Amino acid sequence: MSLQDDNKDLVRRFIEYLNKDLFAPIDEFFATGYKYHNPSSPHVKDLSTVKEYNTAAHNAFPDLRYTLEDMVAEGDKVVYRGSATGTHKGEFMGIAPTGKRVTFTSIVISRIADGRFQEDWESFDGAYVLQQLGALPTT
Repeated sequence: MSLQDDNKDLVRRFIEYLNKDLFAPIDEFFATGYKYHNPSSPHVKDLSTVKEYNTAAHNAFPDLRYTLEDMVAEGDKVVYRGSATGTHKGEFMGIAPTGKRVTFTSIVISRIADGRFQEDWESFDGAYVLQQLGALPTT
């Protein structure tokens, strides 16, 4: 297999891993110096804050499941688009549980080296999630 195939396989295994056990430790997938970039989540910057954010999201949406839609790899980067669906059963960003199902898509660019995620750039529409929960008006 090529480096690109190995990197795409890492993404697939990570998504499968999350879908089996949302609270499982994810350290084996990430480098110690991992960096995360997402303008809508400026407080999430590294592996420890990603873990905190993921725990909060999974507590709020305990049945959250990810689906990998598309993936392209070149060099040390993998770009993938996916969707997620879950039911709002716990507090999320100060919003009491609504019981509503939400769906969102995201696009992630991952830089991978030595078989681990080194850096991610993610884009998703957090406002759309809040609209689905009734916390923001729809336009």
